[in-house]
Amino acid sequence: MNLELIAYITLACTSGVLNLFLSLYVFFKRHQYTSIAYIFVVYTLLISIYCFGTAFGLMSENLAEIKFWTVILYIGMPFSAPVGLLFIMQYLGINALRMRYLMLLVIPLVTLLMVATNDFHHLYYRVYEVDPVLGAPYVQQEVGVWYLVHGIVTFSSMFVALYLLLSHWGDTDREYRPQLVALIFGQLIPIVSAFVYLIGLTPPGIDPVPLVLWISSILYLWSIGSSRLFRIMPIAKTTIFNSINDGVIVLDASRRLIEYNQASENMFPKLSKAMFGRDFNYVWKQVSGKDFPFQSMEAAAQQELQLSGEDGPIHTYQVRSTPIHHGFHYKGQLIIFTDITEVKRLQLQLEHHAYHDELTQIYNRRAFFQKCEQYFSQAMENKLPLTVILLDIDHFKKVNDTYGHAVGDDVLKHMVKVCQEILGPDVLFGRYGGEEFVIALRETDLKAGEQLADRLRVHVEKNPFPMEEGLLPVTLSLGVSCVLHEPDETLFQLLNQADKALYEAKRKGRNRVSVFDQKHHPLKAGNR
Repeated sequence: MNLELIAYITLACTSGVLNLFLSLYVFFKRHQYTSIAYIFVVYTLLISIYCFGTAFGLMSENLAEIKFWTVILYIGMPFSAPVGLLFIMQYLGINALRMRYLMLLVIPLVTLLMVATNDFHHLYYRVYEVDPVLGAPYVQQEVGVWYLVHGIVTFSSMFVALYLLLSHWGDTDREYRPQLVALIFGQLIPIVSAFVYLIGLTPPGIDPVPLVLWISSILYLWSIGSSRLFRIMPIAKTTIFNSINDGVIVLDASRRLIEYNQASENMFPKLSKAMFGRDFNYVWKQVSGKDFPFQSMEAAAQQELQLSGEDGPIHTYQVRSTPIHHGFHYKGQLIIFTDITEVKRLQLQLEHHAYHDELTQIYNRRAFFQKCEQYFSQAMENKLPLTVILLDIDHFKKVNDTYGHAVGDDVLKHMVKVCQEILGPDVLFGRYGGEEFVIALRETDLKAGEQLADRLRVHVEKNPFPMEEGLLPVTLSLGVSCVLHEPDETLFQLLNQADKALYEAKRKGRNRVSVFDQKHHPLKAGNR
């Protein structure tokens, strides 16, 4: 065995020992590291198998031994590049489905089987024999079809890993760049060595890759010790940016679009990278068809915004605009969109339940009083008329007793629906209690209130409740009262007047309107 061959074997063994040491070192300290350490353990173990297989292959004395150690080195070599790619992807925070991980290992597995059974099909090596000039352990070989497939996968994996590392350079903070340098050279060294081997610049029959992998091992070892690889790892800013659930849009100092994240693209599908550099007012007009609400962009602002989505329903966004400063200089704007559609829907639903009668879906007693207090205050302050109408369904107890409470509930809903045909959506209409309802009419005097009450009475009488047994007559008794604008007058007094008028309508035979007699029933302080 000549000195040159001994040198090759020594370098290959050195690479194998260093990678095996790395694998065992990280494995025994795995509990101190993040989960990426497990992939690194497998990665360096595969490389050590590759290197040791190469070393023992260079010590072979016949073709049978050469083939045996070739199979052994192929247990590690074809898998190392794809696993190295997975290691780099996880280091950079690039997620992939587990099934995609496994698919990367299909070709290396087939390669191993092809090499082990090459004598039967010659698809990997068409010729594989001892070199007639140099002798063992040097071989003369002619590659087959699958050798090319394996080469494409291996080089693709290494090139993609190198590209990912280089493309994330700008997104990596300065303190983490030594780690990135070590990983870049860890990928670059085997790529350059393999390329030199393929173009025939290495000694005949010698694969230079295992001979130089000790350099990558030293870089990895240095990175683990000095820059805390596996303990603290960077997650690329692009990964963080695109993992934010809120839509984030970045503008420069001239209000031009310079960046947006994946969530923004999901929220606004018309947004595209072709819009980079365009004025944001133009961009927003293209995206939403509207002007952007924040005209002054150099101050923080926040508001809610409603837009029709691509799926049809209207989406509600909380929009926050925050200026970006470098020292005292304005550098741009950060616009954050938070989709609060579901929150607003639940909020409106809760508000509806809190302020609406569950059966009839008009205002409940509490909501009516809250809104009517505002009407009353405005009427008293501005000397404007305010009329209230109390109405009661005649003989409603008899309906419940005769037909049951389910029919009684349907009668209440029917009556409300019929009244709404006259009242319209802007009139304050609430359930006062049981079969008693109340209406507040702003800027409406007593006479107009009486006329409206009578229209309601007639309309309800003309629209009986339909039942299987026939039509059930429904009539109303109504009491009307209007503010007097007297000192210390209260809403409760106004409602009490309407209640007295309602009682008078019932006393006179029901199905009629009665107006509170303001001349013969003067208000008394505290009368409720």
